[in-house]
Amino acid sequence: MRLPSTAHTSRPWRIHEITGDFRVEDVWALPTPGGPDDLAHLVRQFANAGGDTAPPSSPVFRGLIALRWKLGKLFGWDAPRTGIGSRVRTLRDRLPADLREGPRGPDRRSGPFRSLYQAHDEWAAELANRTVHAVLHIGWVPDEAGGYRGQMAVLVKPNGLLGTAYMAAIKPFRYLLVYPEMLRTMGRQWRADAGRRSAG
Repeated sequence: MRLPSTAHTSRPWRIHEITGDFRVEDVWALPTPGGPDDLAHLVRQFANAGGDTAPPSSPVFRGLIALRWKLGKLFGWDAPRTGIGSRVRTLRDRLPADLREGPRGPDRRSGPFRSLYQAHDEWAAELANRTVHAVLHIGWVPDEAGGYRGQMAVLVKPNGLLGTAYMAAIKPFRYLLVYPEMLRTMGRQWRADAGRRSAG
C-alpha cells in the first residue's frame, strides 16, 4: 500500500539528519508483519533479493529491469564516473559519529545500492548514477494489528534536467508495475522465511 510522504517525514528517523537536500519520492507499507525486533530479518532478506532463494518474479518485471540496465549501459547512466565517490560524495560522510561507528548493514547482493547504516528500527542504503542520487530507507513501525511491519521510503536528488525528466518518465512504470511486483515478491519471501524461522 502506498503511503503519504508524512508517513516517513513525521517519524523521528535518523535518516533525516543527512538527507535535508533530498525529496521524498515514494513511501510504501511493506507486507512484512513481525515482532519488535524483526527489522534485521527484513534487512537480510532485502540485501539478498535476487539471490537463489528469492521467489520468481513475473516476466514483465524482469523485462523492465533488463531494459533499464540495457538503456543505462547504452547511455552511460551507470558508468563508475557517475556514481558514489565520483559524481557525488557518499552520505556516510554526513553521518553523526554514533551511526558511522555503528553497524553499517549489508550491501545488496544484486543491484547498485550500498549500505549507509543499520539501527534497531531503520536501515538505509544509497546509490548514485548519472540521473539521480537516491536513498532507500527501510523503517520498522507499529502496525494496525498490534504488531510491527516494514515501511519503505525512497528519497531522491535528481541530477539536473536529465534526472528530473528521468524520474517523471519512469513514474507510471514504478507505480503500475515495479512496486506492486516487488511488494508481492517481498511478501512471499517474508512468509517463506517466517515459516523457516518458526520451524527452526
